[in-house]
Amino acid sequence: MKRMTFAASFLVPFLAVAVAVAQQSVAPDTTTKLAEYMNAQVQVNRFAGSVLLAREGKILFANGYGMANLEHKIPNTTSTKFRLGSITKQFTAAVILQLQERKRLSVEDSVCKYVDNCPEAWAPITIHHLLTHTSGIPNFTSFPDYQKTMMLASPPEKTVERFRDKPLEFTPGERFSYSNSGYVLLGVIIEKVTGQPYDRYLRENIFNPLGMHDTGYDWTATVIPVRASGYERRGEGNYANATFLDMTIPHAAGALYSTVEDFVKWEQALWTEKILTRASLDAMFKPFRGTYAYGWNVQDRAGRKVISHGGGIDGFNTSFMRYPDVKLFAVVFSNVQGTAVGRVAQDLAAIALGLPYELPRERVEIKVDSKILDGYVGRYEFSPTLSITISREGEGLVVQLTGQSKLQMFPESETKFFLRAVDAQISFVKDSDGRVTHLILHQGGRDQKAKRLE
Repeated sequence: MKRMTFAASFLVPFLAVAVAVAQQSVAPDTTTKLAEYMNAQVQVNRFAGSVLLAREGKILFANGYGMANLEHKIPNTTSTKFRLGSITKQFTAAVILQLQERKRLSVEDSVCKYVDNCPEAWAPITIHHLLTHTSGIPNFTSFPDYQKTMMLASPPEKTVERFRDKPLEFTPGERFSYSNSGYVLLGVIIEKVTGQPYDRYLRENIFNPLGMHDTGYDWTATVIPVRASGYERRGEGNYANATFLDMTIPHAAGALYSTVEDFVKWEQALWTEKILTRASLDAMFKPFRGTYAYGWNVQDRAGRKVISHGGGIDGFNTSFMRYPDVKLFAVVFSNVQGTAVGRVAQDLAAIALGLPYELPRERVEIKVDSKILDGYVGRYEFSPTLSITISREGEGLVVQLTGQSKLQMFPESETKFFLRAVDAQISFVKDSDGRVTHLILHQGGRDQKAKRLE
């Protein structure tokens, strides 16, 4: 699932766990740099989770950090199972393409061919539109009541009822707008076409053939050995279990779990035709609107192709980055909500490729005049359904994202602020007259702009 969040990370003990996996020979200085970088992530950002870096299927670096379960003091390892969140979407996309190969459906089919009581407005929407987030169906995890209903069981057909009668946000195919609703609907289509539960079809047609025996659907009630618990950090030194989410809700949009070791098997399968034909793989990685393809982002960074996706689900953040030109990939899973896993994956790859990167550093708070702080107070909009509010509390500023708790901000310059509860920074941008026009949220290796409204 992808739901923009400031949800805080849980502070974990400084603990690195030795990895019992075969690793490819790599230059000693590279290994040293990778270890140095991850140690800095632990010391500065309190990283907890598992990381793996591999090239041509051979592991260059892999390790676990922090605790999978704080109550029982069980450490994370490379065989710890983490909720994937929206990385689930690439598996859902693979199933759709597999069913197309087997003549069970076509990505050009209207969704109304498979959805009972299909709204008339959905008739122009194709499976292709759902895969590429271009359907116009609103994202149900952005609805104002989502936080109040996320603890209640909601099988996919029931979840569809939540957005079935909502007006489309735009003409199908016109533009991109990330929608978990679309991928839940894909799950409904998969179950309708196959006559099987989503999780069973995945297990029998993808996970078992690839030997991914530590990957599956993270049902809340199922006992899953070596499963990590998810945590939040609420302020400096205050920790809590993640907010409960009934796992019937994310379904084909974000309900899977896996390990970093299993992702070596999945990544290698993407170079073969064991699961999908070359034509289907080419279609999976072909962007439609902007950089989004079928369950993947496909981008060019500094002249190098990067195929990636991230995930965020209560208590967990994940990132999977592939550099196909050099057959390098990095996978980073964390059971601490709000962790900048995308940044970690990007930096690990940069170290392996000899590219520039920065070690995490402790940020230093400075004193800023109260009149300058007052100038930042207001509401800023990322999208019509998502905004960020800056307000004064005491002598400083606090930030609050739609539907979330307030978090304190600390100035490191007159225009740049950082958060201690989560690895994120905010920059304020002014026009030539000194008026604040927008802010930029720096988090997880991404920069997101929010326009000032008031």
